[in-house]
Amino acid sequence: MTNSTVANDLALRGITRRTRGHGHGPITRLMSPSDLGHVVKPFVFLDIFDANKATIGAMSEMPLHPHSGIATVTVFTEGYMHYNDPAIGSGVLEYGGVEWMRAGGGVWHGKELSPGNVDRIQGFQLWIALPPDLENTAPVSNYVEARDMARAGPAHVILGKYKGTRSPLSASAPAGINYLLVTLQPGEKWAYRPPEGHAVGWLALAKGKLRADTPIDAGEMVIFEQAETPIALEAAGAGEAVFVLGSAVPHPHPLHLGYYSVHTSAQALAAGESRIAELGRKLQEAGDRRTQSGTIPVFR
Repeated sequence: MTNSTVANDLALRGITRRTRGHGHGPITRLMSPSDLGHVVKPFVFLDIFDANKATIGAMSEMPLHPHSGIATVTVFTEGYMHYNDPAIGSGVLEYGGVEWMRAGGGVWHGKELSPGNVDRIQGFQLWIALPPDLENTAPVSNYVEARDMARAGPAHVILGKYKGTRSPLSASAPAGINYLLVTLQPGEKWAYRPPEGHAVGWLALAKGKLRADTPIDAGEMVIFEQAETPIALEAAGAGEAVFVLGSAVPHPHPLHLGYYSVHTSAQALAAGESRIAELGRKLQEAGDRRTQSGTIPVFR
């Protein structure tokens, strides 16, 4: 059965919310833990970044900052960035590649990637709220280049499992979460059938146009009604439609928020914030950790 037939045979899963977020320079915040993160948790934060030659430099100006209780996932829809970590290796992240960082009990980061020599860099950074058994564990950092990322049809399987294809990050990622990077050609129809229990569903469109039950334009994030029914989509514009899509088992825990941390309880938040304060002191003692390429590896 073709993608076109699948999409035409399905009832359309409705969109219940949509946003274009609010921008600051090359970064637009589509969702945060204090707003839509409560609706689609465990997905709690989403930025789309879109920098041209004049603003790419701002991508390197973000200061080092801490996290605990979450995982961050960074993917690229255009351009590329370099990573360089003596403990992991060096390479390039472009479309289909991903930076995965499970902050767990605490990390400091923000300068581990440097821009490539390109006219435009675009992509998404997502935060995922970790469950109690992972939120204060030892941190994990991984860089997966595009050639090593799992694929299923038009989708790169960034997290989870889709159509029998499992993400290479499955060993360190929470269960019950799928996160896909998808490109549809003009006029292409595609239907995403979520795994059992995945009632949370949303997408954010970087380029092009999509049609679900209503049109979706580039720069929008939309949230689908809570259900386990498929999400049927069509690339409705003259060019490719490039987007990220998330589905998950609903996160059953409240969100306890720190400035850079999200935890499931006040006690877990206090432990995380204590740990990142301790790491901050050790980071100062460590001195200059900058690599020859200008990156500063994640401190964990």
